[in-house]
Amino acid sequence: MVIDKIALVLSIIGGINWGLIGFFRFDLVAYLFGGQTASASRVVYALVGLAALWCISLLFRDRGEVDET
Repeated sequence: MVIDKIALVLSIIGGINWGLIGFFRFDLVAYLFGGQTASASRVVYALVGLAALWCISLLFRDRGEVDET
């Protein structure tokens, strides 16, 4: 499904951002969108969080349901 791929991409972006924070104390999202409290940054953080919640459902799906188109 398309939403699964979007959720995975957003989760990967979030994981890379957390890795940058952990290793280098550099928040890429905040840097790109004007700080952690900027509206655009908060939207990105919220989307990444929702995507991560969606990805939880991927753990419990039957692999037979996957449409490979």
